[in-house]
Amino acid sequence: QVQLVESGGGLVQAGGSLKLSCTASGRTSGLSAMGWFRQTPGKEREFVAAIRRIGGNIYQPDSFKGRFTISKDNAKDTVYLQINAMNAEDTAVYYCAATRNIVQIVTTPDYWGQGTQVTVSS
Repeated sequence: QVQLVESGGGLVQAGGSLKLSCTASGRTSGLSAMGWFRQTPGKEREFVAAIRRIGGNIYQPDSFKGRFTISKDNAKDTVYLQINAMNAEDTAVYYCAATRNIVQIVTTPDYWGQGTQVTVSS
């Protein structure tokens, strides 16, 4: 009963930046955290970052720290992912996720968006 819709993806040249958005609707009051994953063909879906709705604690693998920044706007039920200095490795489908239990966000989110394609060209 929660829907997640991503936006902001598209084609960007290497070195450029994108800011992805994910807006939740439906029964959002029970959500504890929202975050981002990405997936490319031949690779496992990667956890990029997550943020708690209350408190704003950020969880992020070391491999995504630096160029990937997650933020949120609770009033809009929206989470963002800023990606800077993009390169070809960033080409992927980026998925928004949300969970009712904070400990589940990394492994088994309760809700998924449809994904937004990000393509980096040189």
